This record gives sequence, C-alpha cells and structure tokens, in this order.
Amino acid sequence: MAENGPKRSFRSFIWDTDTHLKTKEERKLLRKLDFSILTIGCLGFFLKYLDQGNLANAYVSGMQEDLRMYGNQYTYAGTAYTVAYALMQVPSTLIIQKIRPSYWLALMEIGWGTFTFAQAGLHNVTQLYIFRFLVGFFESSFFPCLLFVLGSWYTKTELAKRVAIFHMTAPLGSAFGGYLQAAVYKSLDGHSGLAGWRWLYIVCGCMTVPVGFATAFFLPDTPYTTRAWFLSKEECELAIDRVQRAGKAPPVKITVSTFKRIFTRWRWYAFTLGYVLYGTSCQASGYFGIWLKAEHFSVVARNVIPTGTNLISAFCIVMWGFGSDYTGSRIAFILGPLTYGLIPNGILAVWPNSIHLKEFAFLTTGVQLMTAIFYTWANEICAGDNEERALVISSMNGMQYAVAAWLPIVIFPQTMAPTFRRGFPATFGILIAALIIIVGIQLLALRERRQKARDTENNEVSSTDGRVLKDAEYENDKKGPDVATKDDGRGDIEKKVSI
Repeated sequence: MAENGPKRSFRSFIWDTDTHLKTKEERKLLRKLDFSILTIGCLGFFLKYLDQGNLANAYVSGMQEDLRMYGNQYTYAGTAYTVAYALMQVPSTLIIQKIRPSYWLALMEIGWGTFTFAQAGLHNVTQLYIFRFLVGFFESSFFPCLLFVLGSWYTKTELAKRVAIFHMTAPLGSAFGGYLQAAVYKSLDGHSGLAGWRWLYIVCGCMTVPVGFATAFFLPDTPYTTRAWFLSKEECELAIDRVQRAGKAPPVKITVSTFKRIFTRWRWYAFTLGYVLYGTSCQASGYFGIWLKAEHFSVVARNVIPTGTNLISAFCIVMWGFGSDYTGSRIAFILGPLTYGLIPNGILAVWPNSIHLKEFAFLTTGVQLMTAIFYTWANEICAGDNEERALVISSMNGMQYAVAAWLPIVIFPQTMAPTFRRGFPATFGILIAALIIIVGIQLLALRERRQKARDTENNEVSSTDGRVLKDAEYENDKKGPDVATKDDGRGDIEKKVSI
C-alpha cells in the first residue's frame, strides 16, 4: 500500500506528481530505471553532441587553415555527416525490434568513438568527408533508439521530464565542446607536434569508447525484452503491468500490413512534417561561432561565447519538461517556446547593425528548443501501437536530418557568411510554418480523442442494451409460456401463446 505524508507530497510536487500514489516496490523500480537508462542515455547523448559539434570547434581553431578548407567545404563536411545520420534513423529503430537495444547501441557508440579519435590524423578534406560520414552513420542510432526505450518504460506523469533530462545533455555536450577546445588549445596546442584541434579529437574519442562498453551492461532494453541483471523477476512483471495500464502496446511481428496500417493514418505524416519544420527553424544558432570569427573575436572567445546559447537551452529544456509533466499539458510547452523563437529569429532575419542585439539573438535562440516535449507528445499519441511509435519517432528525426543534409547548402552557403541573407530569413519563415502545422496536429489529436470517446460510449450503450435484453429474455424463460384471453367479438375465446 502506498504511504501518504507531507514528505511524499513534496516529492510529488518536485518530481512525479503521482509519487505518493505509487507503492514502495514501484518507486524502487523507477529509481533503478532512472539510474540505468538516464545515466547511460545522458552520458551517451552528451558525448554524441560533443563529437558531433567538435567540427565547428576544430574549424575555428585552426583546422580550416591546416586542411586548406575554402569555399563551401565546411558545409559539405557537415552534409557528409548529416546524410549518414539521416540514412540510419528508421532502420535503427526497426533493428532494435529484433536485436537488444543495449547490444546495438553499444556497438554504435564504440564505432563513432573510434572514428572521432581517427579524425586527429586528418591530412586533407577528402578524409574529413569520409570520417564525418562514418561518425554520422554510427551516431544515428542513439537518439531515436533511446527515445524509444524511454517511451517504453515510463508513463504520462513521468516521461516528459526524463526525456528533457536526456535531451538537456545535447546542449551541455555542445557547450562542453567549446570549453574543452578552449582548454585544449591553451594547454596542448603544439604538444607532441600536434595542433590543438587534433588533440580535441583524441580527447573526445578516449571519452566515448568506454561509455559504449558500459551501455551493453547497464541499458535494460524494454519491459518486454529486458534481461537486466539488476532487475528481479517481480520488478520485470511490475514494469509490464505499469506500461499495460498506461495503454502502451506490446511489440508484435513487423509485416507489410504493419506499414500499411501506419501509412494510412495521419500521425506519421503530421508529426514528421511538423518536426522537420521545427528542427529546420532551429539552425540559426549553429552559425554563432562563424559570426564571432568574422567580428575578429579571439579563438578562445569563439569557442566559449556560443556555450551561452547551449547553457540557456539546457536550462529551458529542463524547465519545459518539468512544467509539462507537472501541468499535464504538452501543447502549451510546445507552442510557448516556439512562439518566443519568433523574436531572436526575427532579429537575425532583419540583421540589424547592433552587435549586441545580434549577440542577444544568437544567445536566446535556444529558448525555443522544446524537442523533448515534441517527442514525448508523439510517444504518447502513438502509445497504442508499438511499431507506429518506433517508426514515427525515428522518421521525425531522420527526415529532419535528411532535409538538413541539403538545405544548408542552399540557404546557408559558407560564401554568404556571416550575414547569410538567405538562411536567417528562411528559418524565420519556416518557424511560422512549424507553428501552423503543430496547431493542426493538436486539432487532429483532439478530433481523434473525441471520436474514441464516442466509440467507447456507443460500445458501452450497446453492451448495456444487450444485457437488458438478455435479462428480459431470461426472465421470460423462467416464467414459461403465458396464456392470455382475447374476445374476438363473437363470444369465442381465442387462446394466444406468447413466448
């Protein structure tokens, strides 16, 4: 029996709102899940963004000159990563329906750590393209697969804040990359004959590979497939009972009919389009360091100042996640941050003369990051179909990166730096389109919810009417045939038998 008291009420206020309603065993299970999934997820995602973002840090710290990168070669290097990253999004979530996520993600993390380390030995731009492609290929599985795992274990009052904590490590990883490059540049530049940017890749690779091995031992897979050594049989059964009560469907065999079922519904199309527009609208902050370089800030400043954007993002991501779980509202914490994004994106689209105003815009673009809530929303709306949930989540991220593979070449060509007169106005317009699509998704979800409520009510009425009819028939059966008399007007008595 769950205990009640002021202490538990306070814990319910700052963490899960229904903590005081949970049994001691359920709270213990959640502590184990948080320690394993969030620790592995946060470490891995932190390192993913550290390794993904170190291209920008290395580029402004000497790699451009050492590799003689000119024209749009920096953009092409980013494209090589993005193409590979987009290719494996959907396959990865389908693969983990057959292979344990802990094994698959461990292999992927060791792979991207190895090729991150290998970038320290680059000699030309062609090698950079190849290594960035391989890093993107191996990194691609981590985000969608971890989101799927999180959505498989946690309920509505628990999920958003945990996805937010997981996603918060992305801007922290990017911020740490700036601090790390600044420290490496100061202390290791020229050490053993290696430039500071090469040491950055060595340090990042050495950090990533050990976490990959740890993933195989600590990630508990999903409630229906887990063999985690730290979960008892009773806890595994409790986990399955929790997700069943939460309406999360168990996995089933994937067939052609699975895809027919998914692609004849609105969810895949709406969520994928909405997320592509949202993700594209968030690209402006990635050009902060390039603008600082054009304004002749020092190498250290170019790496450190953009970390302010990442730290603001991290703070807001957690705030939106906790607020969404506490209030139970997803749409408010999606539309709110995205609406604020019109301000910094609008400033960059206009491109005023004021350096301080542009710096403010770059720093606060991170306020609009509500990715965690967007994915939580999709997880919950698709909870009744396990395979649809996996495909929708992976397609959202995969399609966004597929667009990001070519769109920056068109709207953010390096030859237009640092004003990017195509790019910033485009992201502002795309942000408005994202707001429109998200409102449309909410209307579709409400219509679907009302339809389900009507269907449930009709089923209950039909069931009730059926029971009443059967009860009446049963009572008649107990009485047997009734004999009634009727005067036909001629004095004769007609016997009628009614059954």
